[in-house]
Amino acid sequence: MDIQTTLLLCGLFFVVATLYTTVGHAGASGYLATMALVGMAPDSMRPTALALNILVASLTVYRFRKARFFAWRGLWPFLLGSAPLAALGGMQSLSKDTYYTAVGSVLLFAAAYITWRAVASPRTIDEHVIHVKKLPAVFLGAGIGFISGLTGTGGGIFLSPLLLILAWAGPKTAAGISAPFIMVNSIVALAAGWHITKALPPELPWLAISALCGGLLGTWAGLQWLKQKALLITLAVVMTLAAVKLLISG
Repeated sequence: MDIQTTLLLCGLFFVVATLYTTVGHAGASGYLATMALVGMAPDSMRPTALALNILVASLTVYRFRKARFFAWRGLWPFLLGSAPLAALGGMQSLSKDTYYTAVGSVLLFAAAYITWRAVASPRTIDEHVIHVKKLPAVFLGAGIGFISGLTGTGGGIFLSPLLLILAWAGPKTAAGISAPFIMVNSIVALAAGWHITKALPPELPWLAISALCGGLLGTWAGLQWLKQKALLITLAVVMTLAAVKLLISG
């Protein structure tokens, strides 16, 4: 990767991490979108996204836990189902075309969710009140875990809308549940797939610093204040373009 591409990715990853962490996410689908747009090698995309997810999600967990939006009773059923399936997904070695198709589909879903998050008015539910139904959550977590491991996302982009649409948690509590969910799934998937990856790109430290700085800003803004409608819609457009690029290439 040349210096211009590295600098471009650093700037984009900062923006992605800032936006995603405002809602308790770590940014994997956004990182994948930007890496796709600059033509990064598929073999490097999944481990890079997972490694950054672990770093940024750890920060997000700390910030939301400190603000008392962490809820173990809402998290563990999803983790019970997701962790083994995230490992199974992470162990899969996909062809270039299959990986492009899988990631492109995830990005389209993510873009649709982000657009919905920007323009919709979901049902009001009190923060700190958890309505997670345990058995359905285990099965939902299993499906999300497999997709997250397979594509290199942490699964928060699927878990958050489920929590909000089903009215199982309020927006900030949903973020507090999603962040540790993302962190655990990313660790499991990266470890399980290490026999395929075996190495991370040499530019990773610079990309990590950029994402971490974005996460610091985003978690503060998400817990305090932020009008993010226009920025989220812009990000959704970028992700849609990347998804179309991947699906056509695949």
